[in-house]
Amino acid sequence: MYMKTVDQSIFQKLTVPRPDSHKGQNGRVVIIAGSEKFHGAMLLTVQSASRIVDMVYVHSTKENLGLVKKLKSETATFIAVKTDELFQTIEICDVIIMGPGLSESPATVSLVHEILTRYTNKKTVVDATAFWHVEPEYLHDHCIATPHSREFQNVFKCDPTPENVQKMARRYGCIVVLKGMRDYVSDGHELYENRTGNVGMTKGGTGDVLAGLIGSFAATNELLIAALAGTYLNGLLGDRLQERVGRFYNAEDLIAELGRVWREKFVQQP
Repeated sequence: MYMKTVDQSIFQKLTVPRPDSHKGQNGRVVIIAGSEKFHGAMLLTVQSASRIVDMVYVHSTKENLGLVKKLKSETATFIAVKTDELFQTIEICDVIIMGPGLSESPATVSLVHEILTRYTNKKTVVDATAFWHVEPEYLHDHCIATPHSREFQNVFKCDPTPENVQKMARRYGCIVVLKGMRDYVSDGHELYENRTGNVGMTKGGTGDVLAGLIGSFAATNELLIAALAGTYLNGLLGDRLQERVGRFYNAEDLIAELGRVWREKFVQQP
């Protein structure tokens, strides 16, 4: 088995906003996330995505609508989407990000499968709750699945190894990002290892930030490039923080670090 290592050269493959671009030309994403119990996951995904794409739409569960309105009053970085507006909104967006903090319910499972069935040509990040309950046959070649090891084993019914990451990506025609101490990414053909990140990233919320990064990059880039760049950057944010504060940082700190790392090291603006 041949495995490549992701490095910062992946950023040279990213499409970056042109100086003369207009609002909407640098990506639109719709985030389906959050619940009454896990509203923080939704907000972290929104915060990371809103720093990259032009427009962020958010749909959450019915019991979470009150909280969405409250969050809307505190941050103006997203547009709330009602249930009867969801499919219309998906049509105008480049990427669907679904899963962070969603409630575990039959309604959630039904919605995830309906979206995967209806929008087989829409770039879709399947994360967290959405992935935990997905039937893998519903995944398609425009999907990026982002499980941690337990989620991988639960859905794919095999051990979370690099070899199986490549096998499952090939079997279901999607891109798989296995999150862990080392991250493994595959499109079924090539297999990559990502070595950025550290123990400080075991805290809750870092995966929600990752979903926002990958989904936002996917809005204007090929799926594999988006998956690799998002994974590498997410771990690098943690590494930069570890240099300054050790492991005493959280997911919100990753987001705060994003602009500095992006500007200082990687993307050369045209």
